[in-house]
Amino acid sequence: MEDREKKLEEEMSEALTEGEMEAEPSKKAAARLISPKYEIRQTVQWDPIIEETLQFRSMAREVDDRYDRYLSRAKRRLSKSGTKDEK
Repeated sequence: MEDREKKLEEEMSEALTEGEMEAEPSKKAAARLISPKYEIRQTVQWDPIIEETLQFRSMAREVDDRYDRYLSRAKRRLSKSGTKDEK
């Protein structure tokens, strides 16, 4: 059993030390891997989620009505800002 363990250990060591080491990523590549610290958000007059949901609802009825609360909040927000008429 000990011989087998030694053989496996040698094979493992050989596998880990064989070949060329991968170079560390360049500074530019490393910077791309880091997630941005800040997120830019922009307030827009047109909400594509609302438009798409209303379009689907004109074609078919949703079974679970999961967007009802979202639509009601979004319509209230839009009506308060006066940017778009309610549908």
